[in-house]
Amino acid sequence: MAFQTSASQAAPFEFRGRTGEWFGIWITNLLLTIVTIGIYSAWAKVRAKKYFYQNTYVAGRNFDYHATGLQIFIGRLIFVGGLILFSLLSMIPIVGLILIIGLLFLIPMLLVRSIRFNAVMSSWSNVRFGFDGKAGGAFLAFLLYPFLTVFTLYLAWPFADRAQRRFVTNNHRLGKSPFAFDSNVGPFYTAFFAALGWVILMAIIFAVLGGGSIAVMFTDPQALEENPAAAASILFGFYAFIFIAFFPAATIYQAFIRNTIFNNSTLDGKHKFHSDVKPLQLVWIVISNAIVVIFTLGLMLPWAQIRLARYNAEHTQLLPGGSLDEFVGQIEAQAGALGDAYTDLEGVDVGLPI
Repeated sequence: MAFQTSASQAAPFEFRGRTGEWFGIWITNLLLTIVTIGIYSAWAKVRAKKYFYQNTYVAGRNFDYHATGLQIFIGRLIFVGGLILFSLLSMIPIVGLILIIGLLFLIPMLLVRSIRFNAVMSSWSNVRFGFDGKAGGAFLAFLLYPFLTVFTLYLAWPFADRAQRRFVTNNHRLGKSPFAFDSNVGPFYTAFFAALGWVILMAIIFAVLGGGSIAVMFTDPQALEENPAAAASILFGFYAFIFIAFFPAATIYQAFIRNTIFNNSTLDGKHKFHSDVKPLQLVWIVISNAIVVIFTLGLMLPWAQIRLARYNAEHTQLLPGGSLDEFVGQIEAQAGALGDAYTDLEGVDVGLPI
């Protein structure tokens, strides 16, 4: 029976993957990657993406990933070969300078190529995604704008990040139906200062708890040499600060940005999205996942990945602007004759390894 969704009904995303099932795939991928000295990692990446895509549903229809391990492997060989050639030629001073300038033009092209490859190798309801971005736009969004934020002590980073999100989202499409994202810069600054505030808060807490040790480190370094235990505690505190301050700050920022992107994006001009990920709740999931994975020597990584994927899906919805059955029928009719051709046009991933 067809899945009927009216304009007033939200279609929640679902993740149907199971830890035991994914663990079998994950451990096989890991062992084969080790045995083949990393060569199998290209096929492992495809198997992983296929599993998570195929187990993610919205409106009763799932996503899929269509690339092959050989495509990824050839792309990596080209990338590594280019890197080696660049390193060798860079030993010649004049040639090295020319190559560095050339990278300013090459990197945006490779970035666009990688995004396009991942788009056309992905589908929903058997309809391929597409990406129409150009290298010029990628140069502005990913190189020029971030570089200019340096002169503002990175206080203008939210503008650069918004430009990147606009470039990526607004150039994606499902079949021929375009995505569109637009937002004022306010939510990006909210994310920026929320993350910064967390780092400052943790710095204050660590300074209060370990102020004495820090003072000794700067005023009497000789005392630390005579007391290895104190030096070790300061080093441990430093790494603990990095883990507790910057790791959650990045998660907080991404949670705010994820909500902003979904809540301000449309598909085909009428279908909307909604995300209500809670930043601190996501921080708890990410940190507790990391602790469990560390203390199980990595064996609980599949559980952590499934847990995170399920949480993100449970807090994401599609808000249809009309009948989804009619929309799917329309995009399937438009893309039906072109779907298989995408694989031929985008046969090898020669872009950046993203």
